Amino acid sequence: MGASPLALPDFPWDSLREAKTRAAGHPGGIVDLSVGTPVDPVSPAIRAALASEPAQEPGYPATWGTTALREAVAGAMARRYGVLGIDPDAVLPTIGSKELVAWLPTLLGLGAGDVVVIPELAYPTYEVGARLVGADVVRADSTAALGPRRVRLVWLNSPSNPTGRVLPPEQLREVVALAREHDAVVASDECYLALADPEERATSVLHESVSGGAHTGLLAVHSLSKSSNLAGYRAGYLTGDPRLVAELLQVRKHAGMMVPRPVQAAMVAALDDDEHVAAQWARYRSRRHRLREALTGSGFKIEHSEAGLYLWATEGRHCRQTVDRLAALGILVAPGEFYGPSGAEYVRVALTATDERVDEAVRRLDRR
Repeated sequence: MGASPLALPDFPWDSLREAKTRAAGHPGGIVDLSVGTPVDPVSPAIRAALASEPAQEPGYPATWGTTALREAVAGAMARRYGVLGIDPDAVLPTIGSKELVAWLPTLLGLGAGDVVVIPELAYPTYEVGARLVGADVVRADSTAALGPRRVRLVWLNSPSNPTGRVLPPEQLREVVALAREHDAVVASDECYLALADPEERATSVLHESVSGGAHTGLLAVHSLSKSSNLAGYRAGYLTGDPRLVAELLQVRKHAGMMVPRPVQAAMVAALDDDEHVAAQWARYRSRRHRLREALTGSGFKIEHSEAGLYLWATEGRHCRQTVDRLAALGILVAPGEFYGPSGAEYVRVALTATDERVDEAVRRLDRR
């Protein structure tokens, strides 16, 4: 008899097939705002690095990444987010950030009886990673959830997917302090951190204002998919507590979790160039403004949504009704229930469509 399959939830976006078909049947074509997949071009400098001579070496890449890559991460964290003093030895490239999110409980040795705390509204893969090891999941946005439980891992996500909410440093600091009392690891998913204006105070968990100047028990998870349009490259990294990073490195060596050398070269080019990141955020900011105005003008209420790639919107009805109503206009969005029970009356509207498609969505909403 074969082993029983893992008790994992259905892949959420599979449930959108009918709505997607309906939206695609619109005479003006579909405007797909359901996923955070980049549509804008990759910087020429990054493409050139991908094809450079050093990137073509035939041997296996190092799991730890090149020295140039780890130094580029340390430099970018300092310039972009004010996180000073990162030791390049405490940097580890990842195959995008989703694989790290899914496998971190496994890599940390969690199992049955351990508790993983995730945000009340959260990217579904946080829960999947806990289920893969049989750990318990607690959804909570406050430190009260830590209580007497055997908490081993706490996920933070600011700016948030799906809500775009930015957590202030004092709230992050409170979570870090209590997690340290429990000897729990705090993993901060910061893949949208570059997509926030300075006044929004989007802060890394490694920043001194949060960490107290020590990275003990802290991991920051980053992706270049959103800020540099490298979703197809699978380019991410983590950094933080040197002891934890060293432990994760050893496990990843055994598991063969290596970022291809051409991708590492492309990552260096992306991390060394802040201008293309600023230009990309300006595109998203413009799309955010246009879509926000159109949605509020057609009766939606927008909550949070100050940073990142999404608008968190509600008509005050169940999310699936809203999905169907927008699909009739040829606009596809993600139902809020994908991200937790408290999202049942919301939809997530992605900014990842071309300007032409965003303008088309605005026209249809204005005529609604």
